[in-house]
Amino acid sequence: MSVGFSWLRNLCECFSSPKADGDDNINDWGRADSAVNSKDSVFPEKQQGPANAAESGPGHAKTSDVYKALWAFEAREKQELSFCEGDLFKIIDNSGVWWTVEKIAQHGETVATGIVPYNYLAREETLEAQPWYFGKLSRLESMKYLSGVENKDGAFMVRISEKDTIDFVLSVKIYGEMKHFKIYQTTENKFYIYPTRCFLSLLDLVDHYTENCIAGTYQLGAPCTRRSPAPQDLSHTTVDEWELPKEEFTIQEKLGSGYFADVHKGMWKGCVSVAVKILKSDETLNVKDFLLETQILKKLHHRNLLTLLAVCSMSLPYYIITELMEKGDLQSFLRGEEGSRLNLPCLIDMAVQVANGMSYLESNNSIHRDLAARNVLVGEDYTCKVADFGLARVIKEPFYISNTRKLPYKWTAPEAISHQRFSIKSDVWSFGVLLYEILTYGAVPYPGATNTEAYNLVSQGYRMPPPPRCPDNIYKIMLSCWDAEPNHRPSFIALRSNLNHLSEAD
Repeated sequence: MSVGFSWLRNLCECFSSPKADGDDNINDWGRADSAVNSKDSVFPEKQQGPANAAESGPGHAKTSDVYKALWAFEAREKQELSFCEGDLFKIIDNSGVWWTVEKIAQHGETVATGIVPYNYLAREETLEAQPWYFGKLSRLESMKYLSGVENKDGAFMVRISEKDTIDFVLSVKIYGEMKHFKIYQTTENKFYIYPTRCFLSLLDLVDHYTENCIAGTYQLGAPCTRRSPAPQDLSHTTVDEWELPKEEFTIQEKLGSGYFADVHKGMWKGCVSVAVKILKSDETLNVKDFLLETQILKKLHHRNLLTLLAVCSMSLPYYIITELMEKGDLQSFLRGEEGSRLNLPCLIDMAVQVANGMSYLESNNSIHRDLAARNVLVGEDYTCKVADFGLARVIKEPFYISNTRKLPYKWTAPEAISHQRFSIKSDVWSFGVLLYEILTYGAVPYPGATNTEAYNLVSQGYRMPPPPRCPDNIYKIMLSCWDAEPNHRPSFIALRSNLNHLSEAD
């Protein structure tokens, strides 16, 4: 199997090593009995950048504090304020996800007033405002960021590990490889990598190792490049105004076609790239389904769910406007040249992201009903987002009874086919099939079998064999998803945890 990145090959080796379950893969010079304080993540689910922007989130900023821009932003409406990375602000109104601010000069005088997205800002002189701080991030995610060609040797970040037993980690790119150093925190709130040298703050620690080598060999260079957050809204005017005129959108090339809609790349007012889902206006169009889909998407916000930006429903054909995911659907991506080069750790990370988005749906009593690789979209840094809620339903009871027969048989749980009983546990069955798709680089499940043949086989107890080179622990997860008894299938929270355990080697 070919490998896209050298670090994926190195990380893959840890899955066959007993050390993968522990912390032995981090360079660790601290004493085992040192006091390490656990830090809680303050990531809101709407946050989509790697850093912890706008500390404490909407509604918690103090108007007396000075905030710094983490990224540049270009205004999209008249009342909005363009700014550059590093610009300073005072907060006038911090309600919602768009804040009214005063842009201030170096000596504190106001130079402009306007509206800005809150997650582009962080309170000055806090950890979140440091360009090298990335908040809570897994080992694999940190390696993906650092491996970017824009990051040269010495590029680094400080992150919070996703393992509960580890707090801060310093991740560094050295000679094209990634090194990870555990940062200890004492009961006196001092920080160290080596117990012989403590620092009063993480900033002091970073400053020291920018000038001095770690382990006598490595020296920190420039902070790792971090991407600006994906837009949650087209502008501050569209937060509550979801219905927009079609004239504001320019339709560009076609990206794909489905049973109910065609998807095009588009532009909003010539300044924001979007995806435009154009529903087919023939007998397949169900206005009730369309309105239900948009209502569901409006209420669900998560970094691993596709973001709904607007709808155009004043005339046929109807439009659904979402964020644009550059690499397309996961099935096509895995079958393509770039996707086919990915190695096991990256594939597992994609599965973790899908499980993460589905665990959010699970916590909101929502079911998808059409979970498959074709309905997961891929963006920069292989970010995966669950999409296409055309068959989704929000439920208050454990099961949703459906009369529709338009079912994706090979992905659908047997109880959903035979009795039309859909639940989050039937989504778990579909996730097992999606996991098979990921491990086979987009292969069709139950190869050679028709829909009816596949259903009959499954009903008789047949389960697909493991894909080639599939680790036993991954196949066991698939089989747990395909348990004949729905209540015996794992939750998405458990699936996320189990898969994360495989991909996280801190």
